[in-house]
Amino acid sequence: MADKLVTIAQFADSIEADLARQLLADFGINAVVAGQNAANIYTIPAIAATELQVLESQVQQAREILKSSKEPEAEEELEQEE
Repeated sequence: MADKLVTIAQFADSIEADLARQLLADFGINAVVAGQNAANIYTIPAIAATELQVLESQVQQAREILKSSKEPEAEEELEQEE
């Protein structure tokens, strides 16, 4: 059975989401940034949230990495998801 993608954080712009994706990649977790194009076109975050997604089996590990990364934006977004 294949894992499904789960959104673990939302970001106001695609650059922040890409930085978080790269951080996870440094720890061996593949992540996907969804909504990058919409975020570049629309300036209203409610319309164009950029989402960071990982496989369901890696959600907990990815959240722990982001929380420990000392990136206030990522911590704030994770708290909103919970």
